Amino acid sequence: MEDVIKVEHLSKSYGNLKAVDDFSFSVKRGKVFGLLGANGAGKSTTIECVLGTQKADSGVVSILGMNPTIHRRELFEQVGVQFQETNYQENIKVGELCEVTASLYRNPEDCNKLLKRFGISDKANVLVKELSGGEKQRLFIVLALIPSPKVVFLDELTTGLDARARRDVWQILAKLKADGITILLTSHFMEEVETLCDEICILKKGKPVFYGTVSEAVNQSPHNKFEDAYLWFTDEEVVNNEIL
Repeated sequence: MEDVIKVEHLSKSYGNLKAVDDFSFSVKRGKVFGLLGANGAGKSTTIECVLGTQKADSGVVSILGMNPTIHRRELFEQVGVQFQETNYQENIKVGELCEVTASLYRNPEDCNKLLKRFGISDKANVLVKELSGGEKQRLFIVLALIPSPKVVFLDELTTGLDARARRDVWQILAKLKADGITILLTSHFMEEVETLCDEICILKKGKPVFYGTVSEAVNQSPHNKFEDAYLWFTDEEVVNNEIL
């Protein structure tokens, strides 16, 4: 099966801080890959370097067989992105923002259908600034899907959503996966990772401490539950115990 995303020996530093340290991974077509780790582990920096929005210090990156820095225009039409902290014009109506975004692409998805699919079609004439946090999060996912992408990057996609809305999003992503779309996501919700991800990588201080499936992570830890295994790999359980 083809590697849609391929990263080899990626490194990125900010001054003396090594945000990503010699990191390699790949994602097959139609698979969901979870990039996990505590805040500051290097997840967002990795995604930004893979997309070419941050310049890596070293390493080789390929998306759909293309270099994201050299082939930005070609990849723009085939990649959807939802960043954890996204800043859009807030004094614009939801429907107008979707239409403006769709105008940037040759074959965009139907904005109205996407808004309906994510349960915010009734907000089309509402200003973005008037949306709740959860509604904004759903809107950002809609915007990521407007290009009709082959690859989607989702950074903390369900943050701010209630339990039902989160599960609705999971079902939609499962359908996207069934349609052959490749998804790379970051998440702090372990149930989300267990439900969606075919493979995961757990980062700690910019370096991978585990790479494989959820079940393999559990088997390689002294625990029976994935959340406990994740905490064991990241040593977060030690920090939490110290706080207690």
